[in-house]
Amino acid sequence: MELTKVTLVVRDYDEATAWYVSRLSFVVREDVPMPDQGKRWVVIGPPGGGPGFVLGRATTDAQLAAVGNQTGGRVFLFLGTDDFTRDFDRLVAHGTTIVRGPIAEPYGMVAVFADLYGNLWDLVGPPA
Repeated sequence: MELTKVTLVVRDYDEATAWYVSRLSFVVREDVPMPDQGKRWVVIGPPGGGPGFVLGRATTDAQLAAVGNQTGGRVFLFLGTDDFTRDFDRLVAHGTTIVRGPIAEPYGMVAVFADLYGNLWDLVGPPA
């Protein structure tokens, strides 16, 4: 078995897609209308591969409450990079909220950032 996708609960397909493409250089892997269900099958992910994110548009009060708080305030996702400075500088240049760091940890350079909804991510690069 392998992990292929993770659902990311969002307010809107297009605003989420635009943010992840512009800030993280993600690519749209699939975008299929599903009119009989009133939704779209939207999958985004890093261009280098790995699991994709199914953008799940929130439609209930419980789902709306989870937008931006999918892990109760803990870091939700870990984004690895081979060039920490390049990708950190890109986040900063686009006005992304940096929550902590960058700092050197035994396992690499790390910065915590918030996505457009407030979910926390670790950007993790090779040790300095």
